[in-house]
Amino acid sequence: MDAAEIDAGRERWQRRYDAARKRDADFTTLSGNQVEPVYGPPPGTPYPDFERIGWPGEFPYTRGLYPTGYRGRTWTIRQFAGFGNARQTNERYKMILAAGGGGLSVAFDMPTLMGRDSDDAQSLGEVGHCGVAIDSAADMDVLFEGIPLQDVTTSMTISGPAVPVFCMYLVAAERQGADLGKLDGTLQTDIFKEYIAQKEWLFEPEPHLRLIGDLMEYCAAEIPKYKPLSVSGYHIREAGATAAQELAYTLADGFGYVELGLSRGLDVNQFAPGLSFFFDSHLDFFEEIAKFRAARRIWARHLRDEYGATSEKALWLKFHTQTAGVSLTAQQPVNNVVRTAVEALAAVLGGTNSLHTNALDETLALPTDESAEIALRTQQVLMEETGVVNVADPLGGSWYVEALTDRIEAEAEEIFARIRELGHDGSITAGILRGIEDGWFTAHIAEAAFTYQQALEKNAKRIVGVNAHTGTVAKELEILRVSHEVEVEQRRMLGARRQERDPVRVKAALEELVAVSRTRENMIPAMLEAARAEATLGEICDALRGEWGVYREPARF
Repeated sequence: MDAAEIDAGRERWQRRYDAARKRDADFTTLSGNQVEPVYGPPPGTPYPDFERIGWPGEFPYTRGLYPTGYRGRTWTIRQFAGFGNARQTNERYKMILAAGGGGLSVAFDMPTLMGRDSDDAQSLGEVGHCGVAIDSAADMDVLFEGIPLQDVTTSMTISGPAVPVFCMYLVAAERQGADLGKLDGTLQTDIFKEYIAQKEWLFEPEPHLRLIGDLMEYCAAEIPKYKPLSVSGYHIREAGATAAQELAYTLADGFGYVELGLSRGLDVNQFAPGLSFFFDSHLDFFEEIAKFRAARRIWARHLRDEYGATSEKALWLKFHTQTAGVSLTAQQPVNNVVRTAVEALAAVLGGTNSLHTNALDETLALPTDESAEIALRTQQVLMEETGVVNVADPLGGSWYVEALTDRIEAEAEEIFARIRELGHDGSITAGILRGIEDGWFTAHIAEAAFTYQQALEKNAKRIVGVNAHTGTVAKELEILRVSHEVEVEQRRMLGARRQERDPVRVKAALEELVAVSRTRENMIPAMLEAARAEATLGEICDALRGEWGVYREPARF
């Protein structure tokens, strides 16, 4: 790009920066020196391929979505939490919010993630252990008691039974007196990554996509600020994928949901801003930064050139980041604080919109109050003390970072091409479905995980405390243990609620839900009515299992 074009871009950026709202904060170094809000080539200097880097707030958004970077607003501190019953988790949420957390992120227990009630035979021993148990809208009432849902953004990490859980959340908001049209938050809902990596599905892919399409339509019409889909690469990376695989599989899933919205006749400029993303931030510091920068650039280009998006917000890739759980070690767990801080810094320098930092003891158990506070303070130290919020994309123009960004983008494009080849019609959706059916994604992830494990065993890759520097004076950690009484009490409450509700209303609501599932009507209103009647999650999912069947992954060797 010649110097005149670069300088014209700088002037455009300056006008947008001047017009934007900035935080009232000190934007100087620790020594008191002023820093510029962005840096680029010196005026009058050409820079080859600068259009691929650009200025913050301009296409292709490599350097971020906003001209101000974090000078406008910092990332949202959104700590993922959930354990035991709704009452216990409600107390943890209030602690997080009081300590400076900016949003809530709900972790559900395994029975909830699989659409099972706490008193289901398959739930035995699992209630409340990896997240909070939610059986009905009444549990949602308790979960958010004293937390105005209209005033706080709420993320829910659940995919298989995401839609009925979302309906229970809406009912809880209704009971608080909230204006549902003003709710803001994110529902994960991403079923593609379940078949690819996490394995928490209920039905065959097509019924799940039916529900997701209904949810997209409903939110676009009724709750415009709410994001009905968080396309998740986190679980793909945790399963053993490389950075390029995480990026490519995640964005391909996102393109599949764009194709779903278009197939419903939705306007891409209206629904695409409701798609958000969820990435892992792993330990290779610069590779992760490059991954985040490439993600924005790829998404913007594909949405514009292939899917016809024209509005700026439709081209924006907004993403939440969680530090890498798989990088945490049970050996010398205090070292996990350092790992998490490095991963969080990579997410911030990559321009994340919100962030969860893992606790040091999460490889052993759910976080204690103390370890959860340390994880929260890690973000606050980065935000308040390091100066990383003062400059937009401070690594932009680094020869190393730009080369990594280009390389990971090229690897992702090669993977997109292979996915399209898998399908019968050249669409991303057809390729994803064929790849799921054939085990293509899981095979490639398994190969990447195996290659990394071999490198560890040969000491080519090193993990402190595991295969390097194994001596320690550290003592055993005190960890959080969820009492069996949580399950006993949750089952008791569930039984009592079943006795208190109107069984005729529940039966009618479930029958209506099944009847609507046999039509092309949107299923959200019928599911909302079932939630209002206090139908349980298991009852709603079982009614649909009876209609749609269940999915079982083919055995592969």
